[in-house]
Amino acid sequence: MKSEYVIALIKWSRRHVELTTLSLLSVTLVAIWTLAELIEEVAEGSTQSLDRDILLLLRTSGDLSDPIGPWWLEEMGRDLTALGGVAVLVLTTLIASVFFLLRHRWTSMLYLVATVGSGIVLSSIAKEFFDRPRPDLVPHGSMVQTASFPSGHSMMAAIVYLSIGVLIARVQPGLILKVYILMVAVLLTILVGISRVYMGVHWPTDVAAGWLAGGVWAMICLMVADRLAKRGHMEHEAHEDA
Repeated sequence: MKSEYVIALIKWSRRHVELTTLSLLSVTLVAIWTLAELIEEVAEGSTQSLDRDILLLLRTSGDLSDPIGPWWLEEMGRDLTALGGVAVLVLTTLIASVFFLLRHRWTSMLYLVATVGSGIVLSSIAKEFFDRPRPDLVPHGSMVQTASFPSGHSMMAAIVYLSIGVLIARVQPGLILKVYILMVAVLLTILVGISRVYMGVHWPTDVAAGWLAGGVWAMICLMVADRLAKRGHMEHEAHEDA
């Protein structure tokens, strides 16, 4: 019975593509509005107390140089934060690009490279514009050289993993597989952001802004990809036979 409902939902979505696009656009606009509100609050200094409290919660009482948890948790934090580093994200983008090449999805490959490349530029410009200092409340568990807001690791992880997740999910026919791919992309994005606060190199609001900005970019990516597909400039999304 559940499978019948799923099939019916897929058929309904195909008949109401514009409504689905409108829903996605609504979510994107809400995310943009939330990001704008967050930027205003950070600029006014209204989030300082919240940022400090959350950062201190992740530190051992009486020793701010020691993150909470056993030694292996701190080691995991370093491993997870590397997933948002330049080397890992570039390598991931190259691997995904080869995937599309092997499937003869040339437009998807070019679109991915353009999305990630423009995302890197956008992240760099945002950091230079806001120029927020890094947290000085606790020692940093990772080397940092750029400004703090928004979190570049969080933003680029969202852009890369969510964009790749969306583009790969489009070429998978099964609904369950699509959901799984997107869930993995979201999980990786969340873990990278949390690790940045845990390592003491970002305020929580830096990470939140990075997530929002990257998420908006990924949703715009999905809408533009669908629009290009409708005009015949990009491969159409794959569906299960139903």
